[in-house]
Amino acid sequence: MKQLLEAYFIMGTQDCPTNDPLAVLEQALEGGITLFQFREKGPKALSGLQKEQFAKKCQQLCRSFNVPFIVNDDIQLALRIDADGVHVGQDDMASDEVRRLLGPEKIIGVSAHSNDEVLEAIAQQANYVGMGPIYQTTSKADADAPAGTTMIEEARRAFPDIPIVAIGGITIPRSEQPIAAGADGVSVISAIAQASSPKRAAEQLKEAVQRAKAKRDQ
Repeated sequence: MKQLLEAYFIMGTQDCPTNDPLAVLEQALEGGITLFQFREKGPKALSGLQKEQFAKKCQQLCRSFNVPFIVNDDIQLALRIDADGVHVGQDDMASDEVRRLLGPEKIIGVSAHSNDEVLEAIAQQANYVGMGPIYQTTSKADADAPAGTTMIEEARRAFPDIPIVAIGGITIPRSEQPIAAGADGVSVISAIAQASSPKRAAEQLKEAVQRAKAKRDQ
């Protein structure tokens, strides 16, 4: 699981105002992203049948590259299309209930902001936690205030084995700090979705993360 978190791309149509989102995803996959989260949210996001049809197209692309396809929050959509997993926040369905619905083989990620929330996620059978926002972000309107990497350092000391992915305002130059703090990978939206070359951005992100991990683990 830790390796799957290295270059974690999150995207919906709302994140690609000037680019074809399917083309962006395909390029990101060609560039080596390791996990994809389908997050179709916001005032301009697709809904209903359009959302499901777009999700299936994204899922098909991910399958062709053998990259897991995770759905943000929408448990029913994940069940209908047999997604590889779900990511939920603190205000969404509890992860143990998600596990009951999805079964033992699916990936479940949980947003966590403290050691108490990480402990709860572990108790509720989550496969990984997403911690952030690390930096200021414009991709999520209701994001908490940025907390830096301190929460990751604290969680890694307390829970050395739980897979952790950092999220929130992470750019390629900023990707090394969360890894140095103990994260297993970083998740990005704009850094790839709005890059002039999503493929090159994905390549650079993965290279930066692997370089930082090698330096940290020396």
